[in-house]
Amino acid sequence: MPLVRNSRLPTFTRLKHEGRIVLEPERVSAQEIRELHIGFLNMMPDAALEATERQFFRLIGESNAIVQIHIHPFTLPVIPRSAETQAYLDTHYETIDQIKADGLDALVITGANAEHGVQDRKNDQYWEPLKDILEWANDNVTSTLCSCLSSHAALTYLYGEPPQWREDKRWGVFRHKVLDSSHPILRGMNTSFDVPHSRNSEISRSQFEKAGMRVLVESPDVGVHMATSADGFRLICFQGHPEYDMFSLLKEYRREVARFISGTRSDYPPFPDNYFSDAAKTIAADYKQAILNGQMELEFPEHDIAAQLENTWTDSARSAIATWIGLVYQTTHVDRKKPFMDGIDPENPLGLL
Repeated sequence: MPLVRNSRLPTFTRLKHEGRIVLEPERVSAQEIRELHIGFLNMMPDAALEATERQFFRLIGESNAIVQIHIHPFTLPVIPRSAETQAYLDTHYETIDQIKADGLDALVITGANAEHGVQDRKNDQYWEPLKDILEWANDNVTSTLCSCLSSHAALTYLYGEPPQWREDKRWGVFRHKVLDSSHPILRGMNTSFDVPHSRNSEISRSQFEKAGMRVLVESPDVGVHMATSADGFRLICFQGHPEYDMFSLLKEYRREVARFISGTRSDYPPFPDNYFSDAAKTIAADYKQAILNGQMELEFPEHDIAAQLENTWTDSARSAIATWIGLVYQTTHVDRKKPFMDGIDPENPLGLL
């Protein structure tokens, strides 16, 4: 949480000149302290629905030790679901109408099944509810954070910049460079850090810039990871998956291997880039050779590979999410149906413009 200028100590002035957040006593006295309500729009398919819940809930919860956060999960009713998953959603998830009626302080939107790509105009009916949510959030929510394909949907429907689809998959862990360390979300973070990616589509830097967005984090290998709306806060787009746990890419790799074994994939999948250690590569390569030699019944060595993995991205992810939550807390209205407290300019909520 931010410092309060509770005296005339010159250090407070110096910190403000550096761009650090220091609240004036008048601002603090106007704040209404309460819990935060964060919406969680889970668009993942059945197989990844609960795992994605855990990843995001874990990241949000472990990023903050002060604010009491209520997370409100919901999904799009047009996403095909099994009877079992639908029963789970009916029991534990809220409806879009409930979300809109009660209001939110912030919103997180997950990635989605790439088969329902936002570039495919035949799927307009499928994406219509998401377009509606994005437009509603733009008017009613303090800040919206989009991950992977939902970022592409936001660029498509809010800015007219659809993603380009690749023949090969961006898959692995990649080093990124902070381009604007003065931005509040990145302040105090390392100037470079790792981010996992897993996607078949991408928005280029020129597209983000054409949309008037601020590019904050970029990789020379996989392009832009983080960008915000021009105001720096109302919309935050991730192209990567900072929420991934250490084994997420391993499970994806195992699924692709299983597809090859079942015949639904023609080629044996490559290793995720920069993810397997040398020891993990050796174990995975030995298993691949055994499969190619016809030993289809051999069990995938998931436990042995997992023991050789390292997580090099979660600390930076927690830092960004923690700062985002803090900024929401400092600017949102006590009435969760209103996006900003009195005195905050919705077009420039962080005073960056």
